[in-house]
Amino acid sequence: MATPNYGYEKRQKELAKKKKKEEKLKHKAERKVGEGVEGVEGETPQEDAAGQAGATTTDTPATPL
Repeated sequence: MATPNYGYEKRQKELAKKKKKEEKLKHKAERKVGEGVEGVEGETPQEDAAGQAGATTTDTPATPL
């Protein structure tokens, strides 16, 4: 009867852990990028509204009486 190759099993287990960790980091990075994009999109309408409000304010004082 053949003896179990514990070194091979250990190596396979380590490779599986490493692969899982890399995938987890990849997903974490994707979420971080996704949050950054959502944050930028969330801020863009506020900036546009502020820009429009500033443009109207600038136009009104330009015509003195």
